[in-house]
Amino acid sequence: MSVLDIDSLEYSYVGHPVFEDITLSVGRGEVIGILGPNGCGKTTLLKNLNRNLTPHGGCVMVESEDIADMTKKAIAKKVAVVPQTNEIRFAFTAREVVTMGRLPFQESFRGESSEDLKIIEDAMVRTDVLKFADRHINTMSGGERQRVIIARAIAQTPKILLMDEPTLHLDISMQFEVLDLVHRLAKEKDITVVIVSHDLPMVVRYCDRIVMMHDRRIFAMGAPEEILTPENMRTVFDIEAELEKDPRSGKPVVRLYGSCKADASVTNK
Repeated sequence: MSVLDIDSLEYSYVGHPVFEDITLSVGRGEVIGILGPNGCGKTTLLKNLNRNLTPHGGCVMVESEDIADMTKKAIAKKVAVVPQTNEIRFAFTAREVVTMGRLPFQESFRGESSEDLKIIEDAMVRTDVLKFADRHINTMSGGERQRVIIARAIAQTPKILLMDEPTLHLDISMQFEVLDLVHRLAKEKDITVVIVSHDLPMVVRYCDRIVMMHDRRIFAMGAPEEILTPENMRTVFDIEAELEKDPRSGKPVVRLYGSCKADASVTNK
């Protein structure tokens, strides 16, 4: 059963199409990766999925309800976002940041209920940030802040989690930790996760299905082993690469050989 349905979506900036005819459905608990080179419209597409931007055509349905007919508060009860940057300028504690995830569920001038407090505590435990609940977020490392932002999103008890380049600026070890966490939460709590990224190896490792964007449209869509062919990676990313199976995990992994342009320049010498 699909939780997120996108039908014939299109968006333009000042008359210039960013993407068009985007149609796909995402199931409950599915982790889907949207891949494409910089400038192909991935982040713009993500912003259309929670109505931060209003599409110029088509529609987005969350649990069969058109988000165009939903209030921002109603959308926030079902869709949480982990943005590309996790910078927070004010000196909030980690607990205060996670508590913000309950704001869509609170009535005016009323604090957190006992149920809210349980949800906040659970989100912090699951993301392993309870140990620095009282630390100010502007004193934390990038990886620690990212966990707090994910905890805030989980505290929203969303049906859908949208993530924009979630491993950007993280060191290699923390990239694995963050995506291990997200994948585990998706399966344990049945959350639909949409990850926008240009990081082929990480997306292949964690996503059930991949959408490749190219030339303003969906170029290919399906399981990683079906979609990430050498031909598709040349066309979309202009790289020489192939998919292999990791002998330890049995999962597909991407082996990157380099730019197609670099190979051509070597051949021509």
